[in-house]
Amino acid sequence: MKLIILDRDGVINFDSDQFIKSPEEWKPIPGSLEAIARLNQAGYRVAVATNQSGIGRGLFDMPTLNAIHDKMHKQLAQVGGRVDAIFFCPHTNESNCECRKPKSGMIEEVAIRFGVSLKGVPAVGDSLRDLEAASRLGAQPYLVLTGKGAKTQAKGGLPEGTLIYPDLASVVSSLL
Repeated sequence: MKLIILDRDGVINFDSDQFIKSPEEWKPIPGSLEAIARLNQAGYRVAVATNQSGIGRGLFDMPTLNAIHDKMHKQLAQVGGRVDAIFFCPHTNESNCECRKPKSGMIEEVAIRFGVSLKGVPAVGDSLRDLEAASRLGAQPYLVLTGKGAKTQAKGGLPEGTLIYPDLASVVSSLL
């Protein structure tokens, strides 16, 4: 089975320093939904792993997160794409949980759900914590320069072997 792990905010949709708190604020990055559809057509299973501390901060609730993801699923379906599973951490950084990236608990859950080793599995993110969580488990980190990606690249300290691309569409073009 071919699998890819994607961060959500800054990779699939535009990010916001004020968090994505409603379906209205969720807007796909041009080409990202079509890129996911291309992955699906090539036989990839697509997992999303996303920190959503806005829940822990009280900025939005579970029904709102579900509505945001419902909008993403519907827009993906319109272009022939799908996400097979969404994993999220609702905790704030202060909770020191095991699921919040850069810790790898959420990424480990992806491996368990799909019954695979993550060795070499592409993991696409726009922040250092996305890349660190994936690379700890042997996944191949991909940094996109959308979202916080350009700032992440400028800061340096990326995991060894991180591949850098302008956006999700260009990552998918290189994989296919």
